Amino acid sequence: MKFQLKAKALCAATLAVAGVMAATSAHAGTAAKTRYPVVLVHGFLGFDNILSVVNYFYQIPGALRDEGAEVFIAQVNPSQTTAYRGEELNKQLDAWKAAAPWYKPIRKFNLIGHSHGGPTVRYSAGTRSDIASVSTMSGTHYGSKVADGLLADNADNGQFDTLGTSGLKLLGWFTSAESYKDADLFVALNALSASGSAAFNVKFPNGKSVERASNGQYFYSYAGDKLETNGWDISDPILGIFKKYYGTEANDGLVSPREATWGKAISLNLAWNHLDEINQVLGAIGKGAPDPKAYYVTMVNRLKGKLL
Repeated sequence: MKFQLKAKALCAATLAVAGVMAATSAHAGTAAKTRYPVVLVHGFLGFDNILSVVNYFYQIPGALRDEGAEVFIAQVNPSQTTAYRGEELNKQLDAWKAAAPWYKPIRKFNLIGHSHGGPTVRYSAGTRSDIASVSTMSGTHYGSKVADGLLADNADNGQFDTLGTSGLKLLGWFTSAESYKDADLFVALNALSASGSAAFNVKFPNGKSVERASNGQYFYSYAGDKLETNGWDISDPILGIFKKYYGTEANDGLVSPREATWGKAISLNLAWNHLDEINQVLGAIGKGAPDPKAYYVTMVNRLKGKLL
């Protein structure tokens, strides 16, 4: 009799655990559950977080993880050459591979870069054999007219020297990022210029106008084309300062869709400005614009569809 009661209790407990696991599985998404991990790479003046509160890709990593993705967040120099940043990214990719458990090794990565993070992830794709895909959001593949404009303005009157250096140091203090000590504003602006980008593209042409390159890597590009999207967003008037550099050409405040095109263009007219593209500031995107968190899930879901 006691044996039967114990058996029934054990059976009931097993069923209860199974029910909890089933319920958990039912609520855990799989839309972004890719074969290889996703790596998010920030752009010019980017950061991991500010005061350990505000992440660069605001709430986006969590949204991806909720849908089954394994996500790494890179921290590279915020203001340096693309190659400098790319080498830093490569070191982090190596470290993540080395730290992976034996039963779940990392074979390849899916890289997603925003702004200067676009060419940065292309550098890694061009120097490694373990990059499965490259997706870029408003990547500066052909430079930025803002960088050219700032360089020209500085050549005329040198007005950005002191301001730029002070701004970098302040942002570095807020983020506690060690890499800011080596940041150089004008080195970065030259890398982001049309001529600097053209020189980089000669060295790293892979995926320029194709979805899948000859080495099997996939390339996708996305971009916003709106400037001021939310009157309550403090970043909108700041981005508005740079609209003079683009004239009537559509842009997101810092990059145009033309400059952002690389690989297969999926959507280059998203109703976002340059910070909306990473769900900043604190999710203050424009009314009627797509939710960046959900959109990044669709970006990764595309990779899942390619078995990446």
